[in-house]
Amino acid sequence: MQTMEWARKAREASYKLAAMDITQRNEALRGIQQALKKHANEIFEQNALDISQAQEENLASPLLKRLKFDDRKLSDVLAGIDSLIALPDPLGRVSLARELTPGLNLYRVSCPIGVIGVIFESRPDALVQIAALCLKSGNAALLKGGREALRTNRALMAAMQEGTRAWLPDGWAALLETRDDVNDMLTQDDSIDLIIPRGSNAFVRYIMDHTRIPVMGHAEGLCHTYVDASADVDMAVKVTVDAKTQALAVCNATETLLVHRDIAEAFLPPCAEALKKKGVEIRGDERTRQIISCLPASDQDWETEYLDAVLSIKIVDSLEEAITHINRYGSHHTDAILARDEAAQKRFLAGVDSAGVYVNCSTRFADGFRYGFGAEVGIATGKLHARGPVGLEGLCTYKYQLIGSGQTVQETMDGTIQYTHMDL
Repeated sequence: MQTMEWARKAREASYKLAAMDITQRNEALRGIQQALKKHANEIFEQNALDISQAQEENLASPLLKRLKFDDRKLSDVLAGIDSLIALPDPLGRVSLARELTPGLNLYRVSCPIGVIGVIFESRPDALVQIAALCLKSGNAALLKGGREALRTNRALMAAMQEGTRAWLPDGWAALLETRDDVNDMLTQDDSIDLIIPRGSNAFVRYIMDHTRIPVMGHAEGLCHTYVDASADVDMAVKVTVDAKTQALAVCNATETLLVHRDIAEAFLPPCAEALKKKGVEIRGDERTRQIISCLPASDQDWETEYLDAVLSIKIVDSLEEAITHINRYGSHHTDAILARDEAAQKRFLAGVDSAGVYVNCSTRFADGFRYGFGAEVGIATGKLHARGPVGLEGLCTYKYQLIGSGQTVQETMDGTIQYTHMDL
């Protein structure tokens, strides 16, 4: 019942947010910044308790790193809000202006989606990023983070609500805490407009199967880097190491490395040495193990998102084989080719069916902040409404506004007035 009340209040708040001036929304974002600074020590104390409990429960090291919310994470969050404030208002943008007949003008104008429910992992900074994105785009939000971050999330939400009290309607954001809350949220199709789950394919499928609310899936990130025969070896080593090791427990880290047979002997030894210095365990197919020392890879490895210091390597005979492998085993998140051959680059860009397809750069660039979106609610791997990092634009829809001066359809039927359909 509590979730139903949160959803009802969020619906009421969403109508007020949609009509709110950008100045008010930006002032509310500044209020969040001030409150986070004011309550920083309390937030850090609660985070320390979360981390202590997670250590007792033997949470994996990469996940512990994501759970940590310290001065650096706070600085990143505050900088992200600054970037968000600096962005133009995503609402009220006119994407179509057309005269239907003299004095009758049609406009397609961006507006908020309404009430958005987001279920995300145990990463406290994501709570602030998602709430801030929803606020800037005029949406109310119901937010459910991983249980390992519960104390931190409570402290962060309390600070955000305090910081926005002077500007925003009550109920604009609420923190869900349990699985029962999530299951209750999935039934609130009369109050919630969109659910955004971040997690495994199985988790996203569960959400889709248990709600009538539209779902924008943010599924796992089984990303690939393909080293073409034409690649520059030094550059390929540098980019591959970054794509795998710059951060491990993230959806845009490369999990499988595909290497063209013609460059394998020149590329694999220096790449393996650089990866092993970073503590990466390498699993290779039979041809890879003939060139470097590594563990054998199984068919299961091609389907695994490790989120850890593990990389699988497969040697392929052609660019087409690499594309086929990626489209079969990948999660359609982000995949990269390292190549000097422009024809190979173009074929890869056209052939790989992913939300992000890159040339000569790290898959780690798949991020809303790095794209200049301010932040992201996640990275959508589907193809409807939004795809890739979902920032402000992905949290908006549009409405048609028709401004007339007394016209009637009958007048168009009897020829009194004529359609012009002239773009303004």
